[in-house]
Formats: sequence, C-alpha cells, structure tokens
Amino acid sequence: MATWSYLTLQDASSPLMEQLIFFHDHIMLVLVLILTFVGYLMASLFSNSLINRYMLENQPIEIIWTSVPALILIFIALPSLRLLYLLDEINSPSLTLKTIGHQWYWSYEYSDFLQVEFDSYMVNSNDLESSSFRLLDVDNRTVLPMMTQIRVLISAADVIHSWTVPTLGVKADAIPGRLNQVSFLISRPGLFYGQCSEICGANHSFMPIVVESVSTNSFLNWISSSSEM
Repeated sequence: MATWSYLTLQDASSPLMEQLIFFHDHIMLVLVLILTFVGYLMASLFSNSLINRYMLENQPIEIIWTSVPALILIFIALPSLRLLYLLDEINSPSLTLKTIGHQWYWSYEYSDFLQVEFDSYMVNSNDLESSSFRLLDVDNRTVLPMMTQIRVLISAADVIHSWTVPTLGVKADAIPGRLNQVSFLISRPGLFYGQCSEICGANHSFMPIVVESVSTNSFLNWISSSSEM
C-alpha cells in the first residue's frame, strides 16, 4: 500500500482536485481498455492469416476504427475543457492572498488585512524538529481557513517561479511584472506541502510551500495575533 501511494496522485483536499483525480482515473481506465483491445487485435493479425485478410480488406471495419478513436477523443476532450474552465474560474473570493517568489523563498501578504505579511523560508536541516519534514517545512506557514473560497495572486521579484500545492490542485507560474491568480476551496483541515516547480536557479529545490488549513475562528485568532506583532 505504501509503495502504491507513491505512484498515484495525492489525496484531494479541494473539490477541484477531486475532479482532477476522478478525470485522471477514468481516462486511465479507458486507455487501458483500448490498449488491451488493440494488443489483442495486433496479436490476432500476426497469428491468423484469415483474420488478417478479413481485418485489412473490410471497409465497415475501416470505418469503425476511424470513427471510434474520434469519439474517444471527444469523450476525453469535453470533460477536460470543463475542468480547464473551472480551474480558471474565480468565484467571489472571501479571502485574497498575495504571494511573491524570490530567489529562493516566498513572501506572503494578506491583502484583506492591515500589516499581515511575512517571508517564508525553508527550515534548515539542523533546526528541524522530529515531526518535521526535511526540505519541506518552513519557518512561517501560510495559514488559511477551510471551507472558504480563496484567491491567490501570484507574482515574482526576480525570475520565473511556480507556486504549486498538488493536494489542492493548484499550480501557477510566478512571473516578474505579471500577476497570475488561482482560486480554490480547502475542504479539510491539515498541513499541505508544495514546492516551486519551475527551475529558478541553484537553490530551486529549497523553496517549499506549507499551507495550514484551520477553522475560521482559529484563522481569525491567528490574524489578530499576527496584526499585533
């Protein structure tokens, strides 16, 4: 079970990621069935001359194996276009978070509140606690409320970075001079880890992201304590 978990997508923590996993699993099922059927046909063609002549000289079969792949592509394209639309849709966010990529750390600003901003650096291996993850934990986590529509504005101060949290289904490039945005809703509490997924320099692998999902009351208490600092 542990080995298999490394070969699949991370557990979903947002409705968008649930849709992405559903789409991925069902498309893979269709592709496996197609590969099995095509493999069977290829083996039959090479092993039986009668089937070989029947398959190659039959016009209805040629029409079928031309039209069926087109229908399969439509079957794949329609839900994928729907998902692409949902990923770009911004639905009246209740909270806006601004993040800026630097070489090699992230800075965050809660635009709806005054003086709530901080830098987030990777925790050095020598300072890690026993419960922390090497190369993934940060000194300042990004705290966000669960069951709240959140918009993240993403940019960069120097080179191209990429703000990526797989379990939330979020991945957006941070480009200097340009403001990208993503929207998501976190469906459960917990710690969700991500990393910069753009090769941005020598320390590219040392700018992790940690999103801490908490209840709304806990988030408001955190905001109050952060504003007083």
